Amino acid sequence: MSFRRMPRFAVLTCFLLSVLRVVGATAAFPKPNPERALPELKIYDAAGRPWRVAREDWDTARQLVRADPAWRDWLRGEAASVDRWMQRHRDRVEWRCGWWHDFVSPKDGSHLDWTEEVPGEQVAFLHSASDPKVEITPKIMGGWVFSFRGSHASNLHRAARLYRLSGDARYAEWAAAQLDFYAAHYLEWPENRDGARLFWQTLDIATNQFHYTNTVRLLGDYVTPQRRALWQRDFFRPQVDVLNRTMRTIHNIATWHRCAVMQVALVFGDEPLWREALQGEFGLRQQVARGITSDYLWYEQSFGYNSYVVRAVQGLFTMAGVYGRAPELANEMAVTENLMLSPVYLRFPDGHAPNPADNAGSPLRVPDRGTLASVYRVFPTTLGLAAAAATRNWDTLLDPPPTTTGHPDPGAVALPAVTSRNLESSRMALLKSSGWQVFFHYGQLTRSHAQAEALNFAAFYGDADITHDPGTVGYGSPLHKEYYTRGLSHNVPLVNGEGSEPPQPGELLAYSAGPARVAARLPLYRKNAHAERTLAIVDGALVDTTTVGSAAGPQRLGLALHVQGKARLPAGFVAAPDFAKGRPAAFRYWRDVRGTTGRDQLTVEVECSGQRLQLTFAAPGEFTLWHGSAPDLPPRRREAFYLELIAPATTATFTTTFAPAAR
Repeated sequence: MSFRRMPRFAVLTCFLLSVLRVVGATAAFPKPNPERALPELKIYDAAGRPWRVAREDWDTARQLVRADPAWRDWLRGEAASVDRWMQRHRDRVEWRCGWWHDFVSPKDGSHLDWTEEVPGEQVAFLHSASDPKVEITPKIMGGWVFSFRGSHASNLHRAARLYRLSGDARYAEWAAAQLDFYAAHYLEWPENRDGARLFWQTLDIATNQFHYTNTVRLLGDYVTPQRRALWQRDFFRPQVDVLNRTMRTIHNIATWHRCAVMQVALVFGDEPLWREALQGEFGLRQQVARGITSDYLWYEQSFGYNSYVVRAVQGLFTMAGVYGRAPELANEMAVTENLMLSPVYLRFPDGHAPNPADNAGSPLRVPDRGTLASVYRVFPTTLGLAAAAATRNWDTLLDPPPTTTGHPDPGAVALPAVTSRNLESSRMALLKSSGWQVFFHYGQLTRSHAQAEALNFAAFYGDADITHDPGTVGYGSPLHKEYYTRGLSHNVPLVNGEGSEPPQPGELLAYSAGPARVAARLPLYRKNAHAERTLAIVDGALVDTTTVGSAAGPQRLGLALHVQGKARLPAGFVAAPDFAKGRPAAFRYWRDVRGTTGRDQLTVEVECSGQRLQLTFAAPGEFTLWHGSAPDLPPRRREAFYLELIAPATTATFTTTFAPAAR
């Protein structure tokens, strides 16, 4: 597509439609023929399907552990691990579950290292990679209980599998006794968020249903119908009721809810429950139709939620295969496989995907061979099957990976090329030219997980990471609300120190792959403020032109920029101890701030991974340029700049040029 400005009426129409999508119910995103989309890594069967029906073959599994010494060793280790857990651990009614995002260091928001030792009884303190001695508070204890309950649920499932494989009733009775305990005491746990009891929130109920439902399924005839009915009435039904009455929307959590309910429906043979969770107004079909964009990205925009939604459907699709119901989910399987694969087509040279929205933790690595291996039972890919074939676990024992004979050698498979593209249904764009790769996040589709980062960009030059989005820390940390979700943490214009007010649909003004250029505008960047940004690759340099304006009189207008390298500051920068004074809370998190004044233009040399760049800031008239140490993905920090006009203004255009220095 050649570079051109869209007609003004067309821009306005697109913007109004985008606003309706953001503030109202999300419309379905067209996704024609999903089976044939993103085909490079898929493996198709004889019928042309890229998905497969999961199965369980217990007879073959028993033969393998009898005949294969390696499988015998694996089984011995699995049994020893479950035996140890059974002997050492029991759940307690007095333990109130908390939020996983509260299991973080108060120092820097990094997640604490979980161990099975009971805090306050077997250990006096907890720790993270950057915080060696963390006191145990009620919130942190609640986060520990969350991980304990997840581990306990997993061990129920493992014990039930050991019973099914070996016939050892000791495992069956222990697993059944745990379900007896939960059924007997479920209503004794106080209600937490949205009526959750065993866990702090309904999402955690949903994510653990795969273990609980499969435990019931695998115990089979060991359990009397009366005992099974008791579990259904006193443990599963209350959870299903909570899942059905909450998250009546399009959301990653709602997808987990519907998948969990469908698993309960399969295990207990409840056909009306299955149909409603699949076909209802916010059923799985609607989650897939309205939550996955035409670019096969999850509409909450965090690429981490791409993987999270794939995890949600993986358990359901696996169980549906075992029950012979997979063909009913053919379209959903085809679409969600693309959801898993789409970030591969946007990857940066270091193998990470872009990191828009509030993804907590490291950005997604793509292709994620671990994920591809874990989903081979429903989504066979060349890379996934090869990795699964070298893995010994319950999946590969019960459903051995199909042979890759006739398919390319995984080591020789070329990953799909990364090219310039406009992802308009996802409000993102990618430019790739002259050694540059630039990811532009120009709009948002929903408030959920949105940050004050509309118009943010990330960039690589060659293999050098020039600037990136760090995502966020655990949601329970003060840094999440006060820093990582605020404008100062991103490469965006600021009005009185603040970034955009999400959600911002964004107007795409122009896009061109050659010459590489993209432009977008936010008419309501903030109340009484607008912003526009153009990114272009010109003569080997990346040129960012950003305009921000106020409709409410002169305001403090500025621009934040972060670099993943070392700046060589010219003379004139002096310590700025009052940098955060009178500014939003985010400014308090910068350290070692120095500043200088300039007029019209100022150039700083920056070196990122051995790549030297001339970084030139241009602004109208007099400005102050500050430089400091800003939080990156904990515990790392990075260098950052903040440029602000000295005098309040009603409009300003900032031009930042990244020019590779001559070697």
